Amino acid sequence: MKIDAHQHFWHYRSEEFGWISDAMAALKRDFLPNDLAPLLQATEMDGSVVVQARQTLEETEWLLQLADQYPLIKGVVGWVDLRHPRVEAQLERFHAHPKFVGVRHIVHDEPDDQFMLRAEFIRGLRALGRFDLTYDILIFPRHLPVAHEIVRMFPNQPFVLDHIAKPLIKDGVIAPWDDGLRQLAAFPNVSCKLSGMVTEANWHGWKPADFRPYLDIVLEAFGPNRLMIGSDWPVCTVAGAYAEVVGIVFDYVRTLSADEQAAILGGNAQSFYQLMEG
Repeated sequence: MKIDAHQHFWHYRSEEFGWISDAMAALKRDFLPNDLAPLLQATEMDGSVVVQARQTLEETEWLLQLADQYPLIKGVVGWVDLRHPRVEAQLERFHAHPKFVGVRHIVHDEPDDQFMLRAEFIRGLRALGRFDLTYDILIFPRHLPVAHEIVRMFPNQPFVLDHIAKPLIKDGVIAPWDDGLRQLAAFPNVSCKLSGMVTEANWHGWKPADFRPYLDIVLEAFGPNRLMIGSDWPVCTVAGAYAEVVGIVFDYVRTLSADEQAAILGGNAQSFYQLMEG
């Protein structure tokens, strides 16, 4: 299967999506599976992994309900409060659903850069292993040392880095992002999503060549068997159409072997998230 490993759905309400600024006005509407379906079809994608956008248990429940209705949704990365003293009960609530594959917290919006090292958060991460769940790491480059420390604590926990840690592509900044990324990639239980890049570039003037230095570093660091394509739709639409965004990765991997291409374009997501066929 070809799998978009990172996209979102939402019913837009201004009070729940304060991060959507006037500059991102195109996102101030509903985005639902029927909107995504023709985009997947046009790019020959077989389905997607939907990732939480709000930090509520109700959204996780809603995404799983959508997954029941729409076969294109192959997996759900939801939210639970990993800091809650009864986080196991929250995980138990969703664990029985075959498409509940992982958890994410919007760490890069936390005011404390050491957020992931808090004792209650670490305890919540430890609970994921008992439910065979993955964890999506959403951070900025400055958080990479903290992510390194967290991953070191959990050698058996599957982690995936979202959006290649959001380097400053618009400004062409490589260091120290590259060193932090390589250090994180040294842990074999960490994968990386080739996603969220266009929103870190010049929204209205990016070129595919702008991403190549970053993609070269990520490919060297993680190798083709720990990378997965993701659109970050609909967020990506502030900077490009769906086909343009996934086309960056499609074009980049053309020089790789057929097996390596198949891995990055779907196989790795399928195995990492333990996605079901169909």
